[in-house]
This record gives sequence, structure tokens and C-alpha cells, in this order.
Amino acid sequence: MQLVSFNVFRTLGFPDTTVLKPEHFQRHKDLLKEADWVLFPEYWQLNALVHGLKCRVFPSVASYRIGHDKIEMTRAFQTVAPEHTPWTRIEANGPQEREALWNAMPLPFVAKLPKSSMGDGVWLIESREDWQRYCDCTDVLYVQEYLPIDRDARVVVVGDRVVAAYWRTQAAQGFFNNVAKGGQIDTREVPSVVTDLALRLARTLGVNHAGFDIAVVEGYPYVLEFNRLFGNKGLAKGSDLNGAILDYLKAQHSAENPEGPTEPPPLWPVAV
Repeated sequence: MQLVSFNVFRTLGFPDTTVLKPEHFQRHKDLLKEADWVLFPEYWQLNALVHGLKCRVFPSVASYRIGHDKIEMTRAFQTVAPEHTPWTRIEANGPQEREALWNAMPLPFVAKLPKSSMGDGVWLIESREDWQRYCDCTDVLYVQEYLPIDRDARVVVVGDRVVAAYWRTQAAQGFFNNVAKGGQIDTREVPSVVTDLALRLARTLGVNHAGFDIAVVEGYPYVLEFNRLFGNKGLAKGSDLNGAILDYLKAQHSAENPEGPTEPPPLWPVAV
């Protein structure tokens, strides 16, 4: 396979891989057209690569488009797994909507900015003052029920396989489980009800590279979000993320480019 990568750090050690800077992709159109896979482009490159140059990209287009925006992500979860999605309301940020959501949500509740990661842009709303500060920072109101948890599970999915699953326990200041916000990694076993949900969502939505964040309340899993680009601090020794990616790319390539003779199509009877 011939690979082109736009992210040197995520493809270190990949064989037969040419690394390009994202801003230089227009200089290498022929190379990109001939590549079997184009790996880890920036979001702003996606339309030009996929629709303009007909490139095959990894992660998948669904991984990019659904994972780019918490609102789009939640709506996708509500569509395919509403029973595993926390109660969420999304409204325009207007005076009537602010008041309606404030009256509808029991305290405390969670509010989020549509595009954020690593715990940034997530608010615990405990008072009217918290709500006002949040409303002043966003064009769209995204509010979600507060789940009584002290940890969540990170499930790393590549293709059709769970590469790693671990717990992230709450930071010392409370609320945040993200490692970037002080959460701690707990390697105790993650139950299959959690990993099965992550795989089901990945398969249904066409997401092939993601870290799913799933909370468990009294044994029942709720999906919070997924990150297309996730950290590797929680990956246990022996978790071969690069190997999983290469295996997936090779399998997909082989499935579409079988070697050797193929059986002729069967002859179907024709009515006369």
C-alpha cells in the first residue's frame, strides 16, 4: 500500500508512507490521487481531498464530520441510540430559549460549547450566575442532564475492534474526568456492556477511529461523546494502536483489491 500522511506524529513507523504538510497538499495532487490511503488530514482539507481528488481518507469521513461538533454528534447518538444518550436540549441562544431551558433543567446540569475538547468548554451549572456566564459565551445553547458519576470509560475503537478500554476517574477538584483536566487513569476492567455500546455506535455511524467516552449509572451505559483524535496516555503497554490501524487499512484495501482470479458471475435464468 502507498500511504500519504498529514500527521507525522500519528503515523510514526508506518511503512511506505510519505508525510506532507497540510498546507502543501495542493502541490502534490498526483501523489494524493495515486495513494491507497490519505491519513489524518486536517478537517479543512476533507472536502478537497474526498470530493475533489477522490482520495480515500482515514479516519473516515463520518469520523470527521460527526466528531467535529458536539451538537451534530449528540443528534447522531439520539438518532441511533436514544436510550443510551443523556437527556439533552439544544436551542438557539435567545432570551426565551435561555429562560425555557433554565426552567426545564433540574440543578445541577451540564452545559457545553459545541466545539471543544479535553474538558474545555464544559460547564457545571449550579446557579443562575453560572448559567448567565455560559450563555454569554455561546451562540447555541447545549444543555444535558447531570449524571451522578465519579468516572467514565474511554473506549478506543479502530475499525471494527476495541484496541483499549480504561476508566478515567474524577479530578481532585471534581466534575472533570478528562486526563487533561486532572483526571486519573484506572486500568481495572471495563465491562462488555460499555465496549459493546462503543462498537455498536462506531459500526452504525461509520466511525473507524475514535475514543468513545461512556458513563455508567447503576450498570447502565450512557454515551457522552467521542474524540476522533484522542490521547494515548491511557493505552496500556502492549496496546498496538499503529498495528491496529495498519491491519485495518490492509484489510480494507485487500477487500477492494482481491488478488488472483475471481469466479465469473453466475448465470441467472431469463424468463421467456
